[in-house]
Amino acid sequence: MRPDAWMLMKPNKKKYKMKKHLIIFLLFSFLAAATTVAQQKPFVFGFQAGPNIGWMKPDAAGYSSDGVKIGFSWGFIADFYLMENYGITSGFDVIFLNGGIRMPHHKVNAPDTISGILNRKYRLKYIQIPLTLRMRTKELGPFRIYGKIGLGSSFLIGAKADDEFIPPTGEPLKEEVDIYDDITFMRESLILGAGVEFLLGGSTSIIAGLVFNNGFMDILKGQNNTDPTINNKAFANFLAFNVGIVF
Repeated sequence: MRPDAWMLMKPNKKKYKMKKHLIIFLLFSFLAAATTVAQQKPFVFGFQAGPNIGWMKPDAAGYSSDGVKIGFSWGFIADFYLMENYGITSGFDVIFLNGGIRMPHHKVNAPDTISGILNRKYRLKYIQIPLTLRMRTKELGPFRIYGKIGLGSSFLIGAKADDEFIPPTGEPLKEEVDIYDDITFMRESLILGAGVEFLLGGSTSIIAGLVFNNGFMDILKGQNNTDPTINNKAFANFLAFNVGIVF
């Protein structure tokens, strides 16, 4: 056999050592990444509650908003982290959403029918299932800043109203009415939020933040009783301040 042929068949020790070092480096890199993922808890669960400011945004001739009303919400949250600072948030919320509308109205006062203005304060109760993308910063000392965006699907579980009918003359007439059949069962909304996580150690944090919940589905049924050609139409929105704890 020719000497140069033997040299071609002989293993290149330098290349072998380089491959060996590369494999060892990749192995240690993989182990380090796996350790980091294991240390980062991929799922956290918690509770939150807080007040909200709600309002109705009517979209019908002769209808107008009657200002903001105070409500409340509470619920459980579940964060599923896909990466260290990016995750999906879901859970459920019980929302007491209030708002007011002024509208033309006929009041039947046998044997007469009186035309006037109805000030209606809506007191709606929903169970909401949110689904949002959650993003947060790295640790900034003892806290992180987070933001979220997504959608909420809400299901009506109660609806009452405090009505004040204002006739052309005389005293206003007040009553509480059940309006469950006048409200759509589902409410869809856009959710935008931001806040701060105060780190307590491990995966435990206190959270505080603002959430804007913007309804984009009409929640009213039926027509106005003074003019059947006018469909009742309004959107319910609220701004919430929530405080909670996650583990």
